[in-house]
Amino acid sequence: MTVLPQLLNDVASLTVTAGLLYGGVVAVVALTSVLAPSPERRRDARSTLNILVRKRRSG
Repeated sequence: MTVLPQLLNDVASLTVTAGLLYGGVVAVVALTSVLAPSPERRRDARSTLNILVRKRRSG
């Protein structure tokens, strides 16, 4: 019996967990960028969101 199937299962579970966590963080930051009470917080949240999704400006 090999450990490869168990290892692949563990890696897949870790990948799914990390993806869901990252998606949750991006969702919270996106909501903050819209719903924050002060313009400074909205601006900071938009900057953080740009960093998280690596949005690059062309040109």
